[in-house]
Amino acid sequence: MILTNAKTLVAKYSDLPVRAGYSVKMDDCEIALFRVTNGKVYAIENHSPHPKGGVLTEGLVSGDYVFCPVYDWKISLADGKVQAPDEGQIETYQVEVEGDNVYIIS
Repeated sequence: MILTNAKTLVAKYSDLPVRAGYSVKMDDCEIALFRVTNGKVYAIENHSPHPKGGVLTEGLVSGDYVFCPVYDWKISLADGKVQAPDEGQIETYQVEVEGDNVYIIS
């Protein structure tokens, strides 16, 4: 695998609501951005890992976790892991904030 560290501008920081999801498209992926109460921004795949799970931008945010709006699975925004007793993981993306610009690093 070749790492390029390419930065893609995906949003304006000022447009991101606190403790709520914000959906963006990058290539063929739908990505959920979350700005948590301490100001940090996370980027994750925008679909619960549950086979019939929901869109994560519609989920509730608590701390560094989002809850699947359909099955209430608790998912870490930092590493995408579903918390026990449930199992699964979703893709996470590296985020960089420069001024009012939010980038995903690929």
